[in-house]
Amino acid sequence: MASARTRSPIARFAPAIAGVALVIFMAILPLLNISIPGILPTPTYMPGTLALLSLCMVFAALALSYNMLLGSAGMLSFGHALYFGAGAYGLGIALEHLGVPLWPGIFVALIGGMIIALLTGAVAMRVSGIPFAMVTLAFAQAGSLLVRRNSAVTGGEEGLSINTEQVPDFLIGVINTRNLYWFTLVVLVIVYLVTLWVDTSRLGHLVRATRENEQRVRVLGLQPYQVKLVVFVIAGILASLAGVAYMLLQSGTVPRAVSADLTITVLVMVVLGGVGFRWGAIVGGVLYTLLDQRLTVLAGSEAIAGLPDFLRIPLSEPLFILGVLFIIVVMFLPGGIAGTIDSAVRRRRGDHARGALQSLDGVDTADTGTATPAEPPSRVRA
Repeated sequence: MASARTRSPIARFAPAIAGVALVIFMAILPLLNISIPGILPTPTYMPGTLALLSLCMVFAALALSYNMLLGSAGMLSFGHALYFGAGAYGLGIALEHLGVPLWPGIFVALIGGMIIALLTGAVAMRVSGIPFAMVTLAFAQAGSLLVRRNSAVTGGEEGLSINTEQVPDFLIGVINTRNLYWFTLVVLVIVYLVTLWVDTSRLGHLVRATRENEQRVRVLGLQPYQVKLVVFVIAGILASLAGVAYMLLQSGTVPRAVSADLTITVLVMVVLGGVGFRWGAIVGGVLYTLLDQRLTVLAGSEAIAGLPDFLRIPLSEPLFILGVLFIIVVMFLPGGIAGTIDSAVRRRRGDHARGALQSLDGVDTADTGTATPAEPPSRVRA
């Protein structure tokens, strides 16, 4: 029984080792010449692929921050893009209208995102469930309206371009795409480490307990409202950090960065990867962004243009294909990619544990000459 339960040190630290190895590989990827036809547009050392991978990491960071709300706290928000846009527009406004350098501008953008998250979260969390989702949607719509109508500050429908005079030269231009790639990788690592800290801290345990039974948490003398608000604000700050990276990577931003449409897109990323799984949010963000970018290229190709109308029309719409893929995932992989893999691993571990117990049972029978009763299913599962 003890041998079946004991895990080796290598198995215990395998996820951390794999994560560090993956980060190191991603860090040296711009120095390698790797080509993946159909997925990456160019070899990995060229600006086109580095820009695409950087965009994948930006949305992976945004999906991680949203997963903290939906997966850990159980809060379905339709306004998370508001804080992403606050980071992007906040940096652009700080550089353009306040005239501050880049690093103080990033600080201003994050403070702005934190304040907006604190104010909107304090109001939205007076309700829960669907009313909470509707209140966050209303805030997102209000933010989108302010961005579109206030053209003197935000650029209106045309969007806001970054003031390159306040940005260091090593982060400007196509020639420095490699540096922007490393910057977005650092942002993704920071977001992951913060979400890991929250999930494993007392705050994470409290917010999960609140998600399961808020009344019981209140009976214990704790304050579920304050716990959820803290998590909401942290998720908003992380989304703002992803927005800062997006602003630098794209050299500007547009009103869609604040719209509820983007929040729904991020929700699809999280569900696709697996709600409640940090690495699932990363996989969902990367996979969705790759599909969105590559399907757009495929939709305009000659191969699609030569098809009959009943095939050409739907296949020329990337959102149609993404929608079909999402339906397939929801129907056949209800736990998302990470949830399905996790369930398979748990079943395999359970089979190994039962096999070990059965072998131990066989040894006891041979030694004593009497049959040893099998463990009850509840004890085996424990």
